[in-house]
Amino acid sequence: MKVLITGIASALGRLLTAELLSEGHEVLGIDRRFWADAPEGVKIFHVDVRKRPAEEVFRTERPDAVIHMATVTHFSARPQERYRINLGGTRVVFEHCDTYGVKQAIFVGRHTFYGADAESPLYHTEEEPPMAVSTFPELADLVAADLFAGSALWRFPKIDTVVLRICYALGDAGQGTLASYLRGPRVPTVLGFDPLYQFIHDRDMARAIALALNARLRGIFNVAGPPPVPLSLLIKATGRKQLALPEPLFTSALGRFGLPKLPPGSLNHVKYPVVVDGARFAEATGFEPRYDEVQTMDSFMWATF
Repeated sequence: MKVLITGIASALGRLLTAELLSEGHEVLGIDRRFWADAPEGVKIFHVDVRKRPAEEVFRTERPDAVIHMATVTHFSARPQERYRINLGGTRVVFEHCDTYGVKQAIFVGRHTFYGADAESPLYHTEEEPPMAVSTFPELADLVAADLFAGSALWRFPKIDTVVLRICYALGDAGQGTLASYLRGPRVPTVLGFDPLYQFIHDRDMARAIALALNARLRGIFNVAGPPPVPLSLLIKATGRKQLALPEPLFTSALGRFGLPKLPPGSLNHVKYPVVVDGARFAEATGFEPRYDEVQTMDSFMWATF
């Protein structure tokens, strides 16, 4: 199968490329970033997914499937740019898929879609609405992209659309939202709160995406890794020191004293858990994580020290 990956030069894109090549797929990708040592035979087009040259890739290459991962977070782009990339880019990708006969489109989303709140259920299922817009306004662009991808199920009925809401990536790639939060030697937390954190090894994440492709899924699926662990344990197990701050001081301290720079909306995500139920995906694909929580935390620790 000819598979086009948007955001192919990312750490996850590289792992996914290796996974798909090992299974015999033909892989090509779109990314504004360069990948100098890309595997032989992998075509990479250095274009913006929202621009006309990207449409030419769809028109001339005619991929059978598209895996859309070209989204960004608050760590890497400003609000207006995030909306243009996340929502605008997602809309354009699905329109090109429809125009040029792509049979399957996979949108790689995030479990933070559900938001963190004191009254949220411990395990979120796919039927639940997004609360992140109200609990974490800085995630509004990613929520909008997820909702647009979900609407493709009826908007573009000829495409087998899959929306994957995957928990935090962690592992030897050392990249991602959770990795950025844990980057420094001291990790700020809110005094009196110790939420469960759910994560998946980045290699298991790549394998889960490949399984969704091979199983020809259609619909919305949560993807979970090993059992979640308390934030305090996560910090300790990855070789960091916890800095518990009273809530009034937490936001003002961010970005100072060597602490990560988080947006104001992140407060709820440091106080309350976001844990998803991945049973539907596991049943549909047979997915089980190969890396448990200890191996995943160890991988991240050794990759970042």
